[in-house]
Amino acid sequence: MAEKDSDLSVKVDLIDIYKTYQMGEVSVSVLKGINTKIYSAQLTTILGASGSGKSTLINLIGGIDRPTRGKIIFDNKDITSFSDQQLTEFRRLNVGFVFQFYNLVASLTAKENVEVSTSIVTDPMDPVEALKQVGLEDYMNHFPAELSGGQQQRVAIARALAKKPQLMLCDEPTGALDHDTSIIILNLLQNLNKTLGTTIVMITHAPPIATLANRVIKIGGGIVRETHINPQPRTAREIQW
Repeated sequence: MAEKDSDLSVKVDLIDIYKTYQMGEVSVSVLKGINTKIYSAQLTTILGASGSGKSTLINLIGGIDRPTRGKIIFDNKDITSFSDQQLTEFRRLNVGFVFQFYNLVASLTAKENVEVSTSIVTDPMDPVEALKQVGLEDYMNHFPAELSGGQQQRVAIARALAKKPQLMLCDEPTGALDHDTSIIILNLLQNLNKTLGTTIVMITHAPPIATLANRVIKIGGGIVRETHINPQPRTAREIQW
């Protein structure tokens, strides 16, 4: 039997979220009243076309940016009321980020790139263990230029994972990868969610990728258009796109 929302713990509650950017004399409204929830230990995808506000929304959830209006409740704390210093601390201690482009430091080995993340938290995962979780323990002394795109993305995932984040946010993590490598990365994220219970939010423009998630939040025109629950999410190898 599928779990009901009432049986789940809410990790993030987004309440009437608006975001407007000022471009000179022109105001651009990106989010126009987002109301949705992210549940603990689930893999959630935010699905939408290019320009739908997906990246803006994930940046707000992660405390990179602030909404123009509305509240973001993380573990019963209103992070929209945080000072800049509190918001920095929130990101450092609670959130792991994985982006479309890997953002690795070219002069550091895979292990050293992960250590950059572990050095800023109080109870990190051992960097070698983090690389083992993503299947790269044999590549820990390799530099980014010596790794394939998929391997670099796995290092980026290990870097985020090593913080032991309460929430991992993935912004189009397969956008720069070919199909077969994308399958490897998506399978890895699914497994981390299942085996470690990491709460993961992944944005995508591809409906087939969204079927990997426990919950799909479809946005368009700055609002939530539909929320779909997958009682039996597909595996990465089952999807076609």
